[in-house]
Amino acid sequence: MAHAQYLSGLIVKVAAERDKAAFVELFDHFAPRLKGYLMKQGADEATAEEVAQDVMVTLWRKAALFDPTKSSASTWLYRVARNRRIDRLRRRKAADLNPEEPALQPTPLPDIADEMDARLREERVRSALAQLPEEQREVVRLAFFIGQSHSEIAEASGLPLGTVKSRIRLAFGRLRQIIEADEAVDVD
Repeated sequence: MAHAQYLSGLIVKVAAERDKAAFVELFDHFAPRLKGYLMKQGADEATAEEVAQDVMVTLWRKAALFDPTKSSASTWLYRVARNRRIDRLRRRKAADLNPEEPALQPTPLPDIADEMDARLREERVRSALAQLPEEQREVVRLAFFIGQSHSEIAEASGLPLGTVKSRIRLAFGRLRQIIEADEAVDVD
């Protein structure tokens, strides 16, 4: 514990006085430990060395951000090292993006004929729904447009669960009849 307080005191000296001797002592103590930590986290030796040095430069530049009442020197520096490693991995992944990757390609424009067919189907279904009795139309709306379960509809409407299920079943049967009778709809 005394050693941890001593190291924290060195960072405070770097922050307050730009004490080079304190920085050298911190560098000698932490740089090899940070490098080893980063290598255990999967970084190669060169990257670990580079990140460890970057962390120590950060210590020199931003020592005033260190608050010994919130963390120890080692906790602070290891957190900085971890974050720097994550930042490097993110940058590398962004640089490794393949522009030919299908997920990065723009979505092809929809086929106009397919879009027109979909609109026509939607109009026909809306027309068929409008022909249903209000109590059937309402349970279909709640179940398929709002996404409520049968039991949620029963609870909200005060209807028995069996009635809700019957109304949905009757509505589907009626919709099928209306759509099959529509000459504009191609039923296969």
